[in-house]
Amino acid sequence: MASASPRKASEIRRVVLAIGAGGLIAGTLDLGETLVVFGAKFPLVIAAGLLGPQNASRGGAAIYILGVLMHFLIVLSAAAIYFAASRRLHFLIEYPLICGLFFGVAIDIVMRFIVLPLSAMHSMGPYKYHDLVVGLVAHMALVGLPISFSVQRFGRVTEPVDHQPVVN
Repeated sequence: MASASPRKASEIRRVVLAIGAGGLIAGTLDLGETLVVFGAKFPLVIAAGLLGPQNASRGGAAIYILGVLMHFLIVLSAAAIYFAASRRLHFLIEYPLICGLFFGVAIDIVMRFIVLPLSAMHSMGPYKYHDLVVGLVAHMALVGLPISFSVQRFGRVTEPVDHQPVVN
């Protein structure tokens, strides 16, 4: 079995760092904010999206851990999507502040209007204005920005340097 070339290993490391750092930082910040705002049992609500409210309401360490793991899976998936998009849309790396804020808005919209209605919770609103604003600001600052800055820091495209002399 042949080992990966040093260049290939470096590329894999960049991908893992960009997605991992962004996802773990964003996931930790967002989960911390959620626990403060909604209480320590909120991971049970996250697990209810998969298990249904009746099953998740039983609580227990396993269901709590499932909720935390699901949260990080979602945020790491968002980081992977941002990283993949940055391969084609280079402005995502060049302008991480504005792109991260918009990405946070996109995450909030997708979660609120697609993921939650399709989950076992079937959450479709109506939403209070305060909750909408808090959700948007939290996702912009605590999720979108850490992901965009991590992708900028670790995910820059490194072009091979061509040392061939130019012949006219």
